[in-house]
Amino acid sequence: MTCTEFDGYICIDNVTDLDLRQTLDCGQSFRWTENADGSFDGIAFGKKVRVRLDGERLYIENSNKADFESIWKDYFDLELDYGKIREQISEIHPVLKEAAKYAPGIRILRQEPYEALCTFIISQNNNIKRIKGIVQRLCENFGKQISYMGKTYYTFPDTDTIYSLSKEDLSVIRSGFRDKYIMDAADKFKSGTLTEEYIKSLSTPDAKKALMTINGVGNKVSDCILLFGLGRVDSFPVD
Repeated sequence: MTCTEFDGYICIDNVTDLDLRQTLDCGQSFRWTENADGSFDGIAFGKKVRVRLDGERLYIENSNKADFESIWKDYFDLELDYGKIREQISEIHPVLKEAAKYAPGIRILRQEPYEALCTFIISQNNNIKRIKGIVQRLCENFGKQISYMGKTYYTFPDTDTIYSLSKEDLSVIRSGFRDKYIMDAADKFKSGTLTEEYIKSLSTPDAKKALMTINGVGNKVSDCILLFGLGRVDSFPVD
């Protein structure tokens, strides 16, 4: 895998086991939108990018090699050999072999932990389309502006911003009963009761217990946060 920088975009060669639609629109992240040509626009780690695949070449527009090394290589988990993993689990049991054939282009995104926390709180008893709408309204109302190609986009709001909001302020995103859970998460992170560093220092079982001290974070949501926000592949969200 090599990354080459051009004027305004980068190209990563030899990218395998990645299907953008399967990965970006399967319900692990809610900030990507597919375009008519199969590319995706998204915002992660405060960066607005467009990604597209051409065979085994991944193109990321509005990016550079420094961002690839610090963000996108890990975000798309490009250094892990997913093909080898599928081969290994296929040898364990016929059921796992069949499961490994389903959506083979899904890679586990490594997202910002706080964003994953809030978006999976929002995901409770919700469908992907509505989750995306709530997250979009949260970002448009309280995130920072990013300009790209004459358009304005918004980052995910940080802890301090959400902590400063009242329940009435947050009502604009129309997330219903989830408002109070989002606010409790911000309160615990702002107060220092929980921190990203502390959670990362814990074993997976203990990190799960810590996350479940947040109101509204139960068994599945905590596993989603651990897997998609903290890269704990020993977590397995179950409906």
